[in-house]
Amino acid sequence: MRNPLRPGGLATLAAFALLAPPVARGAEWLADVETGFVWASRNDVRIPGDTGTRISLVRDLVPDESPYVRARAGATFAGRHTLFATWAPVRLEASGFLPRAVQFQGVTYPAGASVRSRYVFDSYRLTYRYGLVRSARLDLDVGGTAFIRDAAITLQGAAAAEKTNVGVVPLLSFRAAWRFAAPFSLVVDGDALAASQGRAVDVLVALEAEVRPGVSFRAGYRIIEGGADTDEVYNFALLNHLGLGLSVRL
Repeated sequence: MRNPLRPGGLATLAAFALLAPPVARGAEWLADVETGFVWASRNDVRIPGDTGTRISLVRDLVPDESPYVRARAGATFAGRHTLFATWAPVRLEASGFLPRAVQFQGVTYPAGASVRSRYVFDSYRLTYRYGLVRSARLDLDVGGTAFIRDAAITLQGAAAAEKTNVGVVPLLSFRAAWRFAAPFSLVVDGDALAASQGRAVDVLVALEAEVRPGVSFRAGYRIIEGGADTDEVYNFALLNHLGLGLSVRL
């Protein structure tokens, strides 16, 4: 194992140690948790992407609704610079009888076979946003997110096959809060980006109420949509979330 405390690393840690105290004193710390139910209205899979059989985990099988929870924590510095980390796991299952023969990850499942699928899409994110607008009625933040996905799709029948995928992609990040009638705000918050190989969208639209200074509750709808089309994997999904959230700023 390499020694992480090389001269360059020591210099970086020393610089951070010198800068951290004044930054910390000027920080407004934030924590946020959201929970509710998630279900898929589209989840099309073909693995491998060039030779597998396309199957819908929504139309060809019977999907289950599932509870979800996600959390984030971070801080805002000098009123406009916000840095936070997000943990957002998703677990969905479906079951049924295959309407046709399916080749999935090198395994062939005959038509009529009883199968169960498991779809995992966990994401870990580090986001920076800058406050472009700060007014009595409107806040607008824009920035970027380093998005780490840890995904897996499993098909279980007489035999089991699984495709896993871990990757890092950059996303644009944004938040708008319109305080139309105190203490209520309309909030749009998300990450999104599209490229030739695929796209990723995670956007929340919510009604938020500040019940006391620094404490807000919200109710809203979140969509996660996107996927990839490569020789290795084809998967496009649309995940719907109905949830409640709590945000605390200190």
